[in-house]
Amino acid sequence: MRHVYECPLRWSDMDSFGHVNNVIFLRYLEEARIDFMFRLARQADSGAFTGGSVVARHEIDYLRPLVHRHAPVSVELWVAKLGGASVTVAYEVKDTEQVYVRASTVVVPYDLKAGRPRRITEEERRFLGHYQDDAAGGSGGA
Repeated sequence: MRHVYECPLRWSDMDSFGHVNNVIFLRYLEEARIDFMFRLARQADSGAFTGGSVVARHEIDYLRPLVHRHAPVSVELWVAKLGGASVTVAYEVKDTEQVYVRASTVVVPYDLKAGRPRRITEEERRFLGHYQDDAAGGSGGA
């Protein structure tokens, strides 16, 4: 299963070439990931990632330019790999006609009090498992 986040485009997202700047795509991915790991997990009554997490790696393939428009762009997100102490989240930034970006992020759960990485809890594993999609393929790094 995939989580879909509808991400609004802002006029300030464009660069001097008239399309969304490459760095802005990281913000789109972050917004979708935060919506997934915090808002959606809370709605599922899960305590997943309440202790914190850090990004260990991003990988992005820019496929097509995206120009400003009033309609949001969809960021589809799924779990590509679930390890003992990290999760790889894969994404497609797209609309009904085309895919603009394929990407992945390695997220590591983090113990804020201890100031160090930690293992994925069973509760987090259950929540993330609902969004695991090994058959998705084609995403950067996933």
